Amino acid sequence: MAVVIDKDLLGDVNEPNIKAINYAIRELQNRKKRLDKLSDYYNGKQEIEKHEFDNATVEAANVMVNHAKYITDMNVGFMTGNPVKYVAEKGKNIDDILEVFNQIDIHKHDIELEKDLSVFGYGYELLYLKKTDPISVRDELGNEKLTPNTELKIEVIDPRATIVVCDDTVEHEPLFAVFTQEKKDLDGNTNGYSITVYMPQRIVEYRTKMSMEVSANDPIVYDGENLFGAVPIIEFRNNEERQGDFEQLISLIDAYNLLQTDRISDKEAFVDAILVTFGFGLDDNEDIKRLNRGAIEAPPREEGADIEWLTKSFDETQVNLLSQSIENDIHKISYVPNMNDEKFMGNVSGEAMKFKLFGLENLLSIKKRYFFDGLRRRLKLIQTIVNIKGANDDASGCKISLAANIPSNLSDVVNNVKNADGIIPRKYTYSWLPDVDNPQDVIDEMNQQDAETIKKNQEALRGQDPDRLELEDKQDDSSENDKETGSNNNQSHRTRAV
Repeated sequence: MAVVIDKDLLGDVNEPNIKAINYAIRELQNRKKRLDKLSDYYNGKQEIEKHEFDNATVEAANVMVNHAKYITDMNVGFMTGNPVKYVAEKGKNIDDILEVFNQIDIHKHDIELEKDLSVFGYGYELLYLKKTDPISVRDELGNEKLTPNTELKIEVIDPRATIVVCDDTVEHEPLFAVFTQEKKDLDGNTNGYSITVYMPQRIVEYRTKMSMEVSANDPIVYDGENLFGAVPIIEFRNNEERQGDFEQLISLIDAYNLLQTDRISDKEAFVDAILVTFGFGLDDNEDIKRLNRGAIEAPPREEGADIEWLTKSFDETQVNLLSQSIENDIHKISYVPNMNDEKFMGNVSGEAMKFKLFGLENLLSIKKRYFFDGLRRRLKLIQTIVNIKGANDDASGCKISLAANIPSNLSDVVNNVKNADGIIPRKYTYSWLPDVDNPQDVIDEMNQQDAETIKKNQEALRGQDPDRLELEDKQDDSSENDKETGSNNNQSHRTRAV
């Protein structure tokens, strides 16, 4: 989550300001508790682990049903199951940018980034240049020489170790970013921190001794140029409030786990119940042996003697109803449907499925808007680097689209495409088809398929009735000659008229 400060307090934004850097680090430390809790809930380290059962003789079952992970994994799959599509504005080129995306497997990167957005409410990615083997080039005289070479990389970085500082204008333009990394010795003990400050034109790395905050005496281990011309750490938001997808559901998740834990613990307490005798006592020797063998009937010593278990009765139906109610609230508030619900049957129509997923689609439409803000900044930074290397890309006005990975009825889609043919251009209707990145490619393939079909039909006719095909060819030639003669006659008439 970005920190907002007055830009005038920094002076030169490309000169490290120790006071501002430490202020950002303190803000980052203040948020760590919240972020750690969200991470723990996703990883299954939830509040139910601390629960203790009232019965000292029965150990608490501590059942944990990880709804937090379910909600995040489903949202990540719905959101980034299909890759993001980029289409350059008419007359512009982004081929080199798309080539970079292919090389770094940007789809996998986006999945990891969306997971952070879903868990923490925001996420960060770092763009950097990695040195590779130098390339051999020849100068004008033909002499071979080696020139340095770099490779553009993009990595998702932990929001618990990263913070971006923006100005206090309405645009919140990034001023600098700080990335912290704990350093340990070979015994596993912390012996300082690496603090990297990313400024628009400069990158500086400090090495602290013990504290995370930077002092003027801490050595600078790296000081280099930032070729991106802007802060190369991009903040992505999950929503306006920067909240995780399950953050508001933690109380419901805890209540569900507590209820399930108590149900299991009650079952164990039921098995380990107290045995009560009426009208007689048990001999320490023979009677106890009989009980251990399972003979627990009351000995016929006195009239009215009896023996039974002392148990706590509970209404399992009411407990199950409460459990379902809490689970329904979890899915209702998160907008993530319960795919194990009997209402989600395999024979429902595409339109019926759309209504069941209406809340989820609304949620994803909001998430996409904020996600695209970060993608546009990513395009701008990559454009700077590829153009430095000699390309001529222009990502301004680039169209970004993302199809949610939601089940669709393919037969309904195909019927809609067929019914719209002749009414809506095929370039638009073919885009309705799933897994179609470029509708024009489908149009070209259909044209090629039609041409091959016509050719096969002609060859089939030639094989069945060659005389007929020869006659049709002669008629076609005759028609062409008539057209040419008519055209010459018309030209002659026009000449005379002139």
